[in-house]
Amino acid sequence: MHLISLNIGIPKAEIFHGKEVTTGLCKQPVRDRLSLTKTGFVGDGVQDRKHHGGEDKAVCVYSADHYPHWEKVLGEKLPAAAFGENLTVAGLKEERIHLGDLFRLGTALLQVSQPRQPCKTLAARYGRNDFVKLVVDAGYTGFYFRVIEEGEVGAGDLLEIATMDPQAVSIAFANRIFHHDRKNKGGIETVLAVPALSASWRESFSELLKNCDTP
Repeated sequence: MHLISLNIGIPKAEIFHGKEVTTGLCKQPVRDRLSLTKTGFVGDGVQDRKHHGGEDKAVCVYSADHYPHWEKVLGEKLPAAAFGENLTVAGLKEERIHLGDLFRLGTALLQVSQPRQPCKTLAARYGRNDFVKLVVDAGYTGFYFRVIEEGEVGAGDLLEIATMDPQAVSIAFANRIFHHDRKNKGGIETVLAVPALSASWRESFSELLKNCDTP
């Protein structure tokens, strides 16, 4: 896996299909090396702090390998950082990335914390009310890193796995359980058993487990 582009942007007013939306989704590639802190890249920001950002979701990652699929679906050429991701990466598959995996990027050490959940702002950007469902159904969600060791990152850096989590619970598996198999008690427990799972997903999966035990 290697980094195609490093993308940042601060929230501002955007016009999506005639409607004004204030968002940090429309990030732009930068060539400079950037400092990466526990809460994300210096110079980056999010608008909706309830659902985005924070230490568990410091860095959003998306695969450029999925771009051709979405260009065919949408019938248009996608812009850079089309999914609002900080890191656009080649050679990434959700089936091969696991919750808790540790990666080196530049001088930073990063840990996979949860899948990325597509939001209504992403749907608004492309003028498709069904876009969230399309992303979920395809499984091409991307994921988030938390920052274990702060450092500096630049475009072209290799994204190298340092340690694979021993439980090997993939992003694809977590997505399947959360979005499509919500009564699968064993699957829910498998995801919950990963110590690195983000606080918000742990809360959601704990609620799923509680519902499984409710008559």
